[in-house]
Amino acid sequence: MFTEATPGDKAEQEIIKASGMIPSHIAIIMDGNGRWAKGRGLPRISGHKAGVDSVRDIVKASAQLGVKYLTLYTFSTENWNRPQSEVSTLMKLLVKVLRDELQELHDNNVKLQSIGDIDALPGAVKKVLLDSIERTKNNSGLVLILALSYSGRWEITNACRQIAYDAKNGLLNPEDLTENQINKYLTTKGVPDPELLIRTSGEMRVSNFLLWQIAYSEIFISTVYWPDFRRKYLYEAIRDFQKRERRFGKVSEQIAQEHKGNIE
Repeated sequence: MFTEATPGDKAEQEIIKASGMIPSHIAIIMDGNGRWAKGRGLPRISGHKAGVDSVRDIVKASAQLGVKYLTLYTFSTENWNRPQSEVSTLMKLLVKVLRDELQELHDNNVKLQSIGDIDALPGAVKKVLLDSIERTKNNSGLVLILALSYSGRWEITNACRQIAYDAKNGLLNPEDLTENQINKYLTTKGVPDPELLIRTSGEMRVSNFLLWQIAYSEIFISTVYWPDFRRKYLYEAIRDFQKRERRFGKVSEQIAQEHKGNIE
């Protein structure tokens, strides 16, 4: 079972819940593992291993807060260009983590999903991933989405290819194409867009992550490296999110009037 939150942490969670809306979908670019390890004179893989503890804590905290979707940028298509030894070790670590954590995720009603070019993963990794997804498919709690062999441009290119194929075969009229239809061709179909995008390590870029989906996401940059990122920093990001006015192209007066109408 997930370790129960401490009384102090429960109190903090209740304050956050009472302060405003909890994002239903949070996406995180988990960055800084290598620099965290380098700063300690350790090999890069030590940073990746340490980052697993952060994943565990953020998943637990998100579930406790009532977050419905949590998408983690786990391995990008560009990451295949890293040294083969590091890639191989990362794949082995992924298999180990999935095997070690699956039962706890399942016991706590977490539903595991994945986005990305899954066929590009090594056979052993793909098998344990699909088995894990199958095992948790009927769970109704937090949906944990792992972005593996994923990039936004890859996803959009793949969607365009499928749209062109359907148009060529008379299954789609180009004049009728809408944003909602495009959503159905993305690997995130059926999943709401992230309301909050968090990036760790202080880097100010989105790194080819969910390019279509984050069009109106609020972005929070943390200077903390991922292995040190724990729930207190997640709470900080959510508090910051709650202070923002999300206008979606409108002006403040319109948002205030709509809010007043909803209350009445």
